[in-house]
Amino acid sequence: MNKFIRYVQGMMLLLTLAASGCTQAGENESSGGNMRGYNHVPGQTVNRFSVNGYGGTLTGNICCVMLPDKWRPGLIAHVEWEVDPQTAPVFPGYSDRTKFLAWKKQVEGSYQRHSADVEIPQYDKSGGLDVHFLPCNKVKVYAGIDGFGSPLYPIKEPMNMKEPASCPK
Repeated sequence: MNKFIRYVQGMMLLLTLAASGCTQAGENESSGGNMRGYNHVPGQTVNRFSVNGYGGTLTGNICCVMLPDKWRPGLIAHVEWEVDPQTAPVFPGYSDRTKFLAWKKQVEGSYQRHSADVEIPQYDKSGGLDVHFLPCNKVKVYAGIDGFGSPLYPIKEPMNMKEPASCPK
């Protein structure tokens, strides 16, 4: 009988954890949601990014980022990201380990790290967080339920934007 009770308790714990997933509201009325990244600048790769310490990539939805259920003025997203400007020399292959390690060091040394504090625009209901990487190391975010490209989506910049010859300071 003792094994059966432990089994039932374990199953209840698993069901509770599974049901909570990324969307359980905490005591501060926040919920988790997926993060999505959009790179608007061809010719550079966003290797990875994080928002308020929650990590992401540009490979689709990443779970999870915590957001208040109700928007409030002054809501800020601290975004950190790493860019590969793709200025590396030709890949030497793996056969000569010394050449490969030198190439790898040069590639990783060209990565650029950036950060920005971005105000989160007003939303009625959180739909996760979209992070848009724009020319000149600018970033915009959106946390509502409208999808990128829909008429109500507030970020209107096109994909495939060109990096200008010089960026404003």
